Amino acid sequence: MELNGVLVVDKERDWTSHDVCAFVRSRFHIKKVGHAGTLDPLATGVLVLLLGRMTKCSQAYSSCDKEYFGTLRFGLKTDSHDITGKVIEEKDWKSVTPQNLQTAFKAFCGTIEQTPPMVSALKHDGVRLYRLARAGKTVDRPKRTVTVHEFRIESVDLPEVRFFARVSKGTYLRTLVNDLGEFLGTVAVLSELRRVRSGDFSLSDAVSIGELKKWTDRQVQNAVRSFVSTSAVE
Repeated sequence: MELNGVLVVDKERDWTSHDVCAFVRSRFHIKKVGHAGTLDPLATGVLVLLLGRMTKCSQAYSSCDKEYFGTLRFGLKTDSHDITGKVIEEKDWKSVTPQNLQTAFKAFCGTIEQTPPMVSALKHDGVRLYRLARAGKTVDRPKRTVTVHEFRIESVDLPEVRFFARVSKGTYLRTLVNDLGEFLGTVAVLSELRRVRSGDFSLSDAVSIGELKKWTDRQVQNAVRSFVSTSAVE
């Protein structure tokens, strides 16, 4: 099928972004399918797929801000900075209070620097960092400047905290959580993450994997056309 446009998918947990692209490519026989901003396997929510000639517009779509709801858990540190990684440290979190939590969240708003985790898709000398991490290797990673527009507490049930974040392109939420734990003198991991918006696209625009499995070619054609009309490429 020849399709050129945007399809927004509500990614399920444990699917990689590549898995979703491959599924859509195979299910609807579309030659070119890419995405505008990856989601880790742990994460769910808005994954913007670019179809056909629209894959050339990846930079325009991926450079937008993104919004998330997530849950962090104090007391654990992993190699990936999320709950799926190998536990490398356990630490008491009793020093965390509602007061210093508010201070910590405010401290990470604005323009900040992050050191990307070893378990990531970034490359070092042409090799994905996660491949080096699997081999037990650690390399220096340049810091990245990102912007955290909004980072607020939604609810507290220690050792867990539910939060909302609106961030710029390239922000690692799991690293933000890791750094927050260090700021508070303990350790923390990301245990849940759901992307609710990517640029102009929100969950209300998204179709689930389950729905896609039932869709006809006509349904996906109609969905792609309607999504293209909601976002302009500069």
